[in-house]
Amino acid sequence: MKTGNGTRLFINEVATRDGFQMESRFIPTDDKIALVDRLSGLGYAKIEVTSFTSAKAIPALRDGEQVMQRIARRPGVVYTALVPNVRGAKRALESRIDEFNIVMSASETHNLANLRMTREQSFAQLTGVIALAKQAGVPVNVSLSCVFGCPMEGEVPLAQVQGLIDRFAALEVQGITLCDTTGMAYPTQVRDICEAVISSKPAMEWTAHFHNTRGMGLVNTVAAVEVGIRRLDMSLGGIGGCPYAPGATGNVATEDVVHMLQCMGYDTGMDLAGLIAAAGELEALVQHDLPAQVSRAGHRLTRHAPPPDFNDIAARARERGHAPKELHQ
Repeated sequence: MKTGNGTRLFINEVATRDGFQMESRFIPTDDKIALVDRLSGLGYAKIEVTSFTSAKAIPALRDGEQVMQRIARRPGVVYTALVPNVRGAKRALESRIDEFNIVMSASETHNLANLRMTREQSFAQLTGVIALAKQAGVPVNVSLSCVFGCPMEGEVPLAQVQGLIDRFAALEVQGITLCDTTGMAYPTQVRDICEAVISSKPAMEWTAHFHNTRGMGLVNTVAAVEVGIRRLDMSLGGIGGCPYAPGATGNVATEDVVHMLQCMGYDTGMDLAGLIAAAGELEALVQHDLPAQVSRAGHRLTRHAPPPDFNDIAARARERGHAPKELHQ
């Protein structure tokens, strides 16, 4: 039974940033641009194109300006990028970015490991980025890492998460993404946290960002959607992860999540066949198997031919008197 009742969901693609930053092979600039252009026609609300972090920190995305400047922008799609500091923000503005995605962690240990700063130092730095974005009239989304748990600290108290949300809301950011950085989330926890933050800031644009480290990415997505999350990050083919989070593996796969949500009756606005085809192109780019399932198996109603000797099998069964009157071939 379908449960979505046509509810509109908004899908954000992160493979070209969160995914490519984890690839050992540098993806050529022209190939990155071609992939973004391909994805732009598949129904996404937002594509996280690249990162304006230093090339030394994330060498896989050292061509961020070129990629952002050369993509073919499609009306209705928001082209965002990770913006770590004021210097990166200035680079991003020169590249005509549609939105700043700024990042810090709800966990002190992870923030130090990932960003080499305390949370207070990160917040102070990001305050400057937000001020610059306001001057330029560019919206800001905050991605909060380790909302559902830290691989070094364990549970992260909700009050700690909520405190950061309140401080960013006071700076008038447009949206906040709740990130399950290392796939530690589980469905009842997702429901409780999402319900709490939505009720505290109903006007905020909330996004959920799940990893499939422990195989719970899909059920966590359902839990989030059922309590009111309408925007979802995901990664084509399931690639990605955090280089500074022990045990991190890929994000939930776009084609897997979209297939599931469409089966459930949600309106994702996405072209599933196009996603599956794009995943094939991505696999050729990264030169390794993708963890996604649907790009291999196809839609649940994909039909397959019966065995070559099916007619002989059916004929022999009829001779024995055990075949049904009608056999679907």
